[in-house]
Amino acid sequence: MKEIVEVIARSLVDHPEDVVVNERTDDRMTVFELHVASDDMGKVIGRQGRIARALRIVVKAAATRENKKVTVEIV
Repeated sequence: MKEIVEVIARSLVDHPEDVVVNERTDDRMTVFELHVASDDMGKVIGRQGRIARALRIVVKAAATRENKKVTVEIV
């Protein structure tokens, strides 16, 4: 799933080489931290957070198939 986040983010931004995804696991949930260049932050979040919301929905759908709980944080 980390790869899904990375591929989607790289396709959205102007500086794909600056995209970094870190995975952090808690007791109940896996958190993917998405780091992008400051210029690209708006492109990843989108108007009123629509792109960020869609990214989270896609990742949650993929996680549901594997019986996992995940979320995406844009840092």
